[in-house]
Amino acid sequence: MTTNIFKELKKELQDGLTQKEHPFKYFTLATVGLDHVARLRSIVLREFSDDFKITFFTDKRSKKVIHIKENNKVSLLFFHPQKMIQLKIEGIATIIKDDKILEAYWKRTPDHLKKDYTTTSAPGSAISDNTNIEYLTNENHFCLVSIEAKKIEYLKITKPNHLKIRYSKENNKWNGEFLVP
Repeated sequence: MTTNIFKELKKELQDGLTQKEHPFKYFTLATVGLDHVARLRSIVLREFSDDFKITFFTDKRSKKVIHIKENNKVSLLFFHPQKMIQLKIEGIATIIKDDKILEAYWKRTPDHLKKDYTTTSAPGSAISDNTNIEYLTNENHFCLVSIEAKKIEYLKITKPNHLKIRYSKENNKWNGEFLVP
């Protein structure tokens, strides 16, 4: 049974890429930096591979990048309200630094999204007026982060009993075990 559910959760993540309105298009990323405070933010799923690598875009000056450099262990939370499915994924984040890879992704990024990575000030910087943000014209701060999943907790909220399964990756193979919900 855990194998069938694993296939289901994988399909839901793939659908998060291909279906614009799918709830898994967006997820919550949790990081913990040197200050030992959990920081959470909403992220857009940009890539999901068969080997459970999850990729998103960000500004390389963002706090999340700083936190990942300090501690690359991250958690992701996906929730599907119609199906009442929650996925908690623990993994190792890697900041992609290869210029050729970054350039290829940058070229594929729609122009209307590129401005998010070209502000003169870093994300989270204080400003006096949100209509007066300055943008760079010939450079960007585009960054790719890839997360290699190590553990996945699947929770299906249902009656009469909730269903919870933990999947752990060992020797490049996923093993599932039922948990008390």
